[in-house]
Amino acid sequence: MENRDLWVDHAKALGIVLVVYGHVLRGLHSAGIPMPETFYRLSDSIVYSFHMPLFFFLAGLFFQQSFAAKGARGLVFSKFDSIFYPYVLWSLLQGLIEAILADYTNGAVTYAEVFALLWAPRAQFWFLYALLLCFLLAVTVFSLSRRSIIPVTLVAALLHLFPSLLPEGLMWRYIADNFVFFALGILGAGQLRGMAASGWQVLFTVSLFVIAQYGFHGLLELHYTDRGILSLVLALVSIATVVTLCSWSARWPLGSVAYLGTTSMVIYLMHILAGSGIRVLLKAVGVDSFLLHTVTGVAGGLLLPLLALAIIQRLQLRYLFAAPISRWLTLSLNWALPRAGR
Repeated sequence: MENRDLWVDHAKALGIVLVVYGHVLRGLHSAGIPMPETFYRLSDSIVYSFHMPLFFFLAGLFFQQSFAAKGARGLVFSKFDSIFYPYVLWSLLQGLIEAILADYTNGAVTYAEVFALLWAPRAQFWFLYALLLCFLLAVTVFSLSRRSIIPVTLVAALLHLFPSLLPEGLMWRYIADNFVFFALGILGAGQLRGMAASGWQVLFTVSLFVIAQYGFHGLLELHYTDRGILSLVLALVSIATVVTLCSWSARWPLGSVAYLGTTSMVIYLMHILAGSGIRVLLKAVGVDSFLLHTVTGVAGGLLLPLLALAIIQRLQLRYLFAAPISRWLTLSLNWALPRAGR
């Protein structure tokens, strides 16, 4: 495996651990599990200051390669396989389970909310919705001019800082919030290919990360929701730290870490059900230890989806995480276009 691929897997592994931790922590807080409020607010804000921008950045790294290989139409169709289909399927699966078990969980999910997924994504699935929008926008940009990515990135940064410049609506908010990181991933792909950071570079970026997070949260007493130039810089410093750290760790073949990265989508789709289930079971038997809930919730949120994946693969169940929509669309178009020319 190329170093570039391996460090990306390491970065995805770190990112998905943070995702699971963040959602477990929020679930425990909503469920009333006793925990230090200061720790909760600080920990939550640090994680949310960069963990999802990291995933948009990593997705952007491979955009040009995929665009060159598949073309505009092929890339769009492939994202219906790998993003839109699992978004719809797992939004329905998780949403229906949450609606049925609403009396036993933190939320009061309604069936109307579940079936509004095409215009109102909910829970963790907003990421897939926003990611598809980023791909569609990037395909449009590259179809018009591949050289326009730099000015488009600058515009994306401006819109991130001033989202009121866009019309109101979830679609525009998702683009304003996230496309700048996706575009930066596209720009950085060439420079990061084969990157292997030194120990000194890791020490420098980790130190910079600590200083930036302390300055933002400690000195300025800001929260990740206080969006502006400082929050953008904080996210970029944090992403740079992850990239440096993971390009350094990629020197060693940490198979279990890389596997977490390659299965991060599976974990993302199922970790809420796994973590919530563990929390409900522990509460049912009278456990209210914050530490025990956190450790078992994060471990279960990571490992139970992997166990489910192993069972799914063993049973050869198809189309739970992707579907051949692109092949169906291509066949339909190839059939329709000749007929239209008759």
